[in-house]
Amino acid sequence: MTSVDKPTTTPTSTPSDADAKAVTEAALFEAFGGVRGMVETVLPGLLFVTIFTVNKDLHTSAIAALVVSLLLVAVRLVRKDTMKHAFSGVFGVAFGVVFAMMTGNAKDFYLPGMLYTLGLALAYIVTTVFGVPLIGLILGPVFKENLSWRTRNPGRKKAYAKASWAWGLILFAKCAILFPLYWWANTSQLGWVLIALKIPPFLLAVWLTWVFLAKAPAPIDVFAEMEAEEAAEKARKAAAQAPGAS
Repeated sequence: MTSVDKPTTTPTSTPSDADAKAVTEAALFEAFGGVRGMVETVLPGLLFVTIFTVNKDLHTSAIAALVVSLLLVAVRLVRKDTMKHAFSGVFGVAFGVVFAMMTGNAKDFYLPGMLYTLGLALAYIVTTVFGVPLIGLILGPVFKENLSWRTRNPGRKKAYAKASWAWGLILFAKCAILFPLYWWANTSQLGWVLIALKIPPFLLAVWLTWVFLAKAPAPIDVFAEMEAEEAAEKARKAAAQAPGAS
């Protein structure tokens, strides 16, 4: 089989610009969950801050956020949809609920998510500095190129590096707003700002990723390469075993 990192000079295909943009858009939609994924990300936190703003009851707010997260998972289970986005939402809400209940501070409901955002920002930057941009690791399997972009498609590696820098800097900017508010603002103020910052930075990062990748060389479909090589190997064996073969 062909290694996903085996050096070569030419990608396997060169689709049109329109096709490349369409494939990139579809892959990003799949990888980041689309509109439904955004709703599932925002809804539990929105419910928490709304209830807490009204009655200042940590327990009621936390339980409501956790219940709606579980309901979102249940809906996906019933519909037999992919679970990764719903499960990530449940774990995030659960950590927030446990942390807030343990400390008794409602603002701590948001702290695990904020720390995760900071860690993710660092991961995007550090992996890019070391030549393995995180966005490439995330999207490589979606594009069926795995890690081939590292050595076989330098233009695509450059696009992944740009996208990872964009994600890292955008998330750092978000953290620069949220962490001071964690210390200075009350729970409701922090919650509403956090809700307001959920979607716009995410959409900006996804749009920049789309811009960079749409202009990059086409991905190398390593799965198609391996299937083609396996088929060729079977054909060679069949030819060698055929009557009259020398």
